[in-house]
Amino acid sequence: MNVAFETPLKEIAGLNWELVRLLEQELHIATVEEALLYLPFRYVDRRFFVPVDDVRGPDGMVQVVGVVSQMEIVGQGRKQRLVAKLQGSRRSIDVVWFRGVRFHYRRIRIGSRYVAFGKMDRFGSTLTMTHPEFDLYTEEMQKTARIEGVYSSTAKINRLPQAQRAIADLIRSVANVVLMGVEDPLDERFYVRCGLIPLRRALWDVHFPKEFAEVERALKRLKFDEAFFVQLRLQQFRVRNHTLNIGIEFSRVGNRFNKLYKEELPFDLTRAQKRVLHEMHDDMRSGRQMNRLLQGDVGSGKTLVALFSMLLAVDNGYQSCLMAPTEILAQQHYSTIKRFTANIGVTVALLTGSIKRGEREQLRAELQAGKIDILIGTHALIEDDISFNNLGIVVVDEQHRFGVDQRATLWAKGTNRLPHILVMTATPIPRTLSMTLYGDLDVSVIDELPPGRKPIKTVHVYEEQRAQVYEGVLRELAKGRQAYVVYPLIEENEKMDFASLEEGFVSLKQFFEPRGYLLAMLHGRMSPDEKNYAMRAFSANRVQVLVSTTVVEVGVDVPNATVMLIESAQRFGLSQMHQLRGRVGRGGEESYCLLMTPYNLSPNTRARIETMVRTNDGFEIAEADLRLRGPGDIDGTKQSGVATQFKLIDVKQDCKLIEKANAEAKMLIQEDPLLAKPENAKIKSELARRALGSRYSKIG
Repeated sequence: MNVAFETPLKEIAGLNWELVRLLEQELHIATVEEALLYLPFRYVDRRFFVPVDDVRGPDGMVQVVGVVSQMEIVGQGRKQRLVAKLQGSRRSIDVVWFRGVRFHYRRIRIGSRYVAFGKMDRFGSTLTMTHPEFDLYTEEMQKTARIEGVYSSTAKINRLPQAQRAIADLIRSVANVVLMGVEDPLDERFYVRCGLIPLRRALWDVHFPKEFAEVERALKRLKFDEAFFVQLRLQQFRVRNHTLNIGIEFSRVGNRFNKLYKEELPFDLTRAQKRVLHEMHDDMRSGRQMNRLLQGDVGSGKTLVALFSMLLAVDNGYQSCLMAPTEILAQQHYSTIKRFTANIGVTVALLTGSIKRGEREQLRAELQAGKIDILIGTHALIEDDISFNNLGIVVVDEQHRFGVDQRATLWAKGTNRLPHILVMTATPIPRTLSMTLYGDLDVSVIDELPPGRKPIKTVHVYEEQRAQVYEGVLRELAKGRQAYVVYPLIEENEKMDFASLEEGFVSLKQFFEPRGYLLAMLHGRMSPDEKNYAMRAFSANRVQVLVSTTVVEVGVDVPNATVMLIESAQRFGLSQMHQLRGRVGRGGEESYCLLMTPYNLSPNTRARIETMVRTNDGFEIAEADLRLRGPGDIDGTKQSGVATQFKLIDVKQDCKLIEKANAEAKMLIQEDPLLAKPENAKIKSELARRALGSRYSKIG
């Protein structure tokens, strides 16, 4: 039988069929590939045997040797259990089974020497081991003893006799069938340059190592493959973008661009904004499609740079669109861009999911007729019924991290030539994570804030200081300023001991309204009209305190707001707190961010709070957030596919490996962009198979 990595386990003869069934049912492990990549989550050293007399007490996993001196079945029904005494010369331990009682009772012989492997516990004064692996001791065991993997499991799988051994035996059987025929997609070039072992050896050693060093080498190879083929795909996208994707040539800088730049703009662009505009203009007049990531800290002026790129399109006879992750942010972008373009002859429209049907139909017609120059909206922009007359540039506010495929959906809204793509990110992205999320894009960074911006003072305060905090907020309100108070949840959750928005709102009203200040509430369950009403009231200073959940994290721009009070700050990640902090300090006045927490904090949480107090640098904060929380917790990266494209890689632990894989992928694509050389045929085949969802090539 020819066996491939995608061959179902149930087609391989001689396996434990009940385990095969449960692996598919419980853990979705159904193929040879999935079984071989079902890696141990830890390893135990079974090379050493401890006599019963030398057991010191509860101390994790241990392998004990002794003689079974007595054995009895105790209890009735569900409480029935088998207790065997494993005896040394001076002491004994109790070995207990609640499952398979009759099976073990029949196979164990009193007076024989056994090896028990499991977790040692203490019940009263008695040392016990429950459901251990339990085998007749032989001298041969000393010669074959090894390091063994421990596999994650489920309750149903654990009910199988000696479940861990059954899993290891199944994987060994599968490996023996397929590994001799494995074709390694990588060759000696990579073994030497990257310090890698062959794939066949890695897949064996990761399950059945003789030394712990073999586990490290095996994991390095498997992780390298994972990172390398992700980076290789992204590098191919880059090559396609730079060579094959014919873009629209924006050859002229026209009246609208120049009028805003020279006459309407009430301030000068920063050097960083000008540099990024030059980078973008070089792309857009080159005749190839621009695919660029625009990174910048909170308040650095990304939206204005994006507007200028859209005006280049308008001046060259093309339409533009800007897609935002939320209606609030789309509305904010719409208001900002309308304000900047009021006197330069540009038609700007807003499309969100809540727009009425009649308005939507009229907007669609105007868009198709080319009467709308700039369309701003939410995910509604990528719905099938939305089409442009001549789309020239797509700007995506990437707070929700659209991936390659979603960006391609927007490309398709263009005509014969591909529209330019500008992806903005409000949260600075750590370098390693940027490779993973946006390796197919060129990167521009606005690393300078507009002049006159004062650093926001961040203070850590405790809940016991609430009265003093409120008095401090009052002092700012008395100057005519405004404040945000942000809570992590909408409803009280008994399992989580943080403040509820509704309760907090009532408490804050009781404090501030008798003193002459009005409050509004904002959260995700409100209708779009209710949200917009609350935001307009706050923007117009009809409301002085906005009590909100994290829907204000992005897009809310009220220069008069100078205080951000974050309740239960221990519940927020660093990048999220930094985004919230960025809602204040936008008007040139001294501004404050107050992080309120209980006194007792974990070391990790205290480190997050201290980082916020220490720095306003978004890039430093992003790196710290990656260290402290990991990529799966950084805002939006779960939706991006990081969690699914990396099964083995830990982005924060494996930075150097990702960088090495990225360098190798770049070098390979520079030498052979289409992977057409004979020596790269296996790599090309493997890349294609992974794109279809299978990781390794056929065998045998």
